[in-house]
Amino acid sequence: MDKISTKQKTGLRGEIEIPSDKSVSHRSIIIPSLIKGGKYRVFNFSKGKDCISTLNLYKNLGIEIKYLDEKTLEINLPDKLTNKTKELFCGNSGTTMRLTSGVLAGQNFISVLTGDESLSKRTMKRIIEPLTQMGADITSENNTAPLTIKGTDKLKGIVYNSPLASAQVKSCILLAGLNADGKTTYTENFISRNHTENMLKYLGSEILTETTDKYSVTVQKSEMKAKDIYVPGDISSAAFFIVAALITPDSDIILKNVGLNPTRDGIINVAKRMGANIEILDKKDLSGEQIGDIRVRYSDNLKSTEISKNEIPALIDELPVIAVLATQAEGTTVIKDATDLRNKETDRITTTVNELKKLGADIEEREDGFIINGKTSLKGGAELNSYKDHRLAMSFYVAGLICEQDVLIKDFEWVNISFPEFEELITRLK
Repeated sequence: MDKISTKQKTGLRGEIEIPSDKSVSHRSIIIPSLIKGGKYRVFNFSKGKDCISTLNLYKNLGIEIKYLDEKTLEINLPDKLTNKTKELFCGNSGTTMRLTSGVLAGQNFISVLTGDESLSKRTMKRIIEPLTQMGADITSENNTAPLTIKGTDKLKGIVYNSPLASAQVKSCILLAGLNADGKTTYTENFISRNHTENMLKYLGSEILTETTDKYSVTVQKSEMKAKDIYVPGDISSAAFFIVAALITPDSDIILKNVGLNPTRDGIINVAKRMGANIEILDKKDLSGEQIGDIRVRYSDNLKSTEISKNEIPALIDELPVIAVLATQAEGTTVIKDATDLRNKETDRITTTVNELKKLGADIEEREDGFIINGKTSLKGGAELNSYKDHRLAMSFYVAGLICEQDVLIKDFEWVNISFPEFEELITRLK
């Protein structure tokens, strides 16, 4: 399905509830799966296809899951996981595959994790290597899906120094460590999103975090208890509306109940540094996570900035739409140390640069990011390839709101992977 994005002639205005955080939604099923028995509810579970992939997969592992209403789950945990199907389909979700690999490594049965065409091209080497060090038996051709995992109750704890800050790798190792003998310590140069640590603490796990010149987290076998979990709104989804309001004249919007985890709020910090008019309202804690309302108003005096390694883990998924924001900022914005963008659903460095150039953006590709010169009047009148990447599709739609001519975005239906409500919510603000 192709989609046309048209110049917004009036400001975006109103209040909307941002859809549920996908990272927390995934973990609200995956992490409690290691608890031996119990019942709990998940409030505000994501409707995104990736999270539904997780839900369906864990049903096949013997967990009873039912909807109490449109966004509330009731979950009954078995005393132990079982594999009803052997083959477990992860859809397009790298989070599902990588975190579930950590869970399955410590189970006494064989599983085969598969994915769709896109996921099957993404490397799983970064989790296969540390899990193998722990004693896991994983078979894979070319370090990609399908992954055959022969689970064992003889995993051993390791000390693992990660070459990159990755929440998926970290979570995978920590979940395997909960079924391993001894302690498992994971260290990364900069803290990646810490939803797994927060939820483990909330559920009662014995977990130790330490920050010196690097960030380390240690887990061991410990007893957790099932507890109700509230999922905040997804700040990665909010990012598209934040940028849309900042660059569309006369905009004034409020985004309700958004997750404000300090390892995820990089988009807010960067935008404020650029001169954005953003306020945080009604901040509070729920289920181990910070949430609040975000008010965003059009900002016509945005300035350029530099984004580098210390900040990248907290906004890696938002970089394509931040590139759109940077086209409307005076000066030269530099985004570097973001090589991992090339390992997403597509190479988001090359694709972002190629497509924004079609709109008239002054953007240059670098090996580890891009350089954007602003302020630029975007022309539009182009057909953009989404590369079947949900975040690119939405970023290009936001850019279209300020283009002089219409922008056609190919394969826009891939937005449903993470944000099926996107069109409905943007329309509500017009």
